[in-house]
Order: sequence, then C-alpha cells, then structure tokens
Amino acid sequence: MKYRGEMKTVLLNDRQIRPIEYRKWGDAVRRFEQREKDRVKVEELKESIRRESLREPIILGVSDRYPDVYVADGHHRAVALMTLGADTFPFHWYWIRSFGVRMERAAFPYHLLGL
Repeated sequence: MKYRGEMKTVLLNDRQIRPIEYRKWGDAVRRFEQREKDRVKVEELKESIRRESLREPIILGVSDRYPDVYVADGHHRAVALMTLGADTFPFHWYWIRSFGVRMERAAFPYHLLGL
C-alpha cells in the first residue's frame, strides 16, 4: 500500500515544497488567476475542500540527485489549500531515481524539508 501522510500546508513554499511546473508559487497563483479554466478549477476545489476536505492527495516528488521536494501532481489543489489557509493536506510521495520512479510505501523523508 502507498504511503499516505498529512503535512502542514505552510510547507508549500518556495524553499521547502516547490511547484515543479512554475518557478515560484506566486507564479502558479497568478497563472491560475489569469486563465478562466484554471480559476474555475481552483474555485471548485476550494468549495469542495470546504465541504468535505481534500479527497485526492497531492503527489510529492523527491529527487535523489538534488534532494529537493516538489509538487509533482496537484498544483491546483495546493493553491486552493493555500488560499483557504488549510492547516494540513494529504499526500503520497515518490523518489525520482536514476533507475526509475515508484510510489513509496516507506515514511516520507521529512529531514529534506529542514524539519
């Protein structure tokens, strides 16, 4: 079974858990505000999270080459959580290794976040 954890939303920042598709989280927020499709998606997620919390975990990737952590899947969910000021979010994670990628069953390496 895949590891499923809960992490503090404040760790979604430009130093600890970065967005892979954007340089900074502010860039993702601006992009989602500019495109109607993205803006609607974030608003729908916010409403869903208010009603029933986040159902689909955010996927975090960890590189073994550069020990950094980033959101691999779930940028819209992350922005919705940050906008709402949510305390925590559910996640799965995987290592990116030279021999491949797989979802982990082991506990997340929190030390990579400086905790």
